[in-house]
Formats: sequence, structure tokens, C-alpha cells
Amino acid sequence: QVQLVESGGGLVQSGGSLRLSCAASGRTFSGYTMGWFRQAPGKERDFVAAISWTSGSTYYADSVKGRFTISRHNARNTVYLQMNSLKPEDTAVYYCAARVGNAIVIVTTLYDYWGQGTQVTVSS
Repeated sequence: QVQLVESGGGLVQSGGSLRLSCAASGRTFSGYTMGWFRQAPGKERDFVAAISWTSGSTYYADSVKGRFTISRHNARNTVYLQMNSLKPEDTAVYYCAARVGNAIVIVTTLYDYWGQGTQVTVSS
């Protein structure tokens, strides 16, 4: 059974940084794609970034490109989201997700496993 556990969320001032972690367990993740999504109150869950576990290829939403970096640590089975130059509009619950396959996709329904989420709040 695949389990994803996010951590690292919190309260930060505008312009600050946070690093989210997603600890993955239950199998080896070669051949999987890992993604980060976020959901603000009253809004849909939106794609943020994704990484192919095997190749390391990445893809970002336009809103975070140049500010956020997704990475993975193979030995730790962990995916990270480094978030810099944070803005109040980045405030949301951030979710880690995993899907079988190397293709990077941005649609939530194509991901097979989800974590419980971690709150990120950026104050102005």
C-alpha cells in the first residue's frame, strides 16, 4: 500500500521560503510520477509541479515557475518542493500525489495516490 506523508508547511511572511517534503512508502517509485498540488479555500485543487522519478524530468505551473523547485531523493524515497519568494496567493493546502507511469500530467484525476496535505500560509 502506497503512503504519502507531507510535512514542512507553516506560516511565513511574503518573500520568505519553505521546503515541503513528501515521504513515500509502500514500494519503490521507479516508473512513477510525483506531483505537488495545492488547494486554496473555496477553490479547486490546482497543479503546482511534477517530477518523473526515473528520469528526473520536471514541469511547473506558470504561476510558480522560477520560484519553486521540485526534486527527489532516491535513497530516502522523498520528494521535495522548495518554495522561494512566496506570495500571499501561494497560501493553500499543499498535497503530494503519485501516479503510475513516467509521463508528467497535470490533471488531478490521473494521480493514483494522495497525501493528507500540509497547510502553507503566506502573510503580507
